[in-house]
Amino acid sequence: MAGIDLDLAASALTPTLNPMIQRLAAVIVESWQALALSPYLLPEDLGYVEGRLEGEKLVIENRCFQTPQFRKMHLELAKVGKGLDILHCVMFPEPLYGLPLFGCDIVAGPGGVSAAIADLSPTQGDRQLPPEYQQGLDNLGKPQFEQARELPPWGEIFSEYCLFIRPSNPEEESQFVQRVKNFLHIHTQQALVAEPLAAEQQADHRQGQIHYCQQQQKNDKTRRVLEKAFGDAWAERYMSQVLFDVLD
Repeated sequence: MAGIDLDLAASALTPTLNPMIQRLAAVIVESWQALALSPYLLPEDLGYVEGRLEGEKLVIENRCFQTPQFRKMHLELAKVGKGLDILHCVMFPEPLYGLPLFGCDIVAGPGGVSAAIADLSPTQGDRQLPPEYQQGLDNLGKPQFEQARELPPWGEIFSEYCLFIRPSNPEEESQFVQRVKNFLHIHTQQALVAEPLAAEQQADHRQGQIHYCQQQQKNDKTRRVLEKAFGDAWAERYMSQVLFDVLD
């Protein structure tokens, strides 16, 4: 199918996922409802995917939408057997408006959430977020988590406000979800009042988004999982057409 309905309750996969992933997915979907959504059509065979990974069933659900401000808003939920749950989300802005890229990922296993990352990543050439974003994020205060994680070598695309942690307890899980909710509130409010940019500025933001996608495609962990389950060619197609499609 080309995509899946926005309603998480209609999904057989969602109730089986880690509770933190369920909560964050609901927060993302709720924030999107403030925008004028229309369907974004993925390749016919990549909206819902089933496969096998080391003998375990792998299920991937993708929800994709677009708005005047965002060329693509993508939420992926995935499960590998009983051992691995994944949430992945990116909101790709239209370069016309010069908005940053919202991105969020959660990886959870039998022992709980091992990684949770969220950011509003700049797309302009000086690698700085617009002042309105900086002010809104500064007003949130500095978050306190016990286990900060190190960004990958290709992670220079992220902002100084990027949050990458391993939650230590349920309270930190809730704090992370709330932080992402705040990120999304700032992001959607700024998107709704965004003004079109001049052509030169649009080109700058377009190039920043291309760079973001190129760097994200260097994520070897994601690529290896997909290659093991579906083969190298399929993994490359999924990485380049669903997860991080570079602008033409």
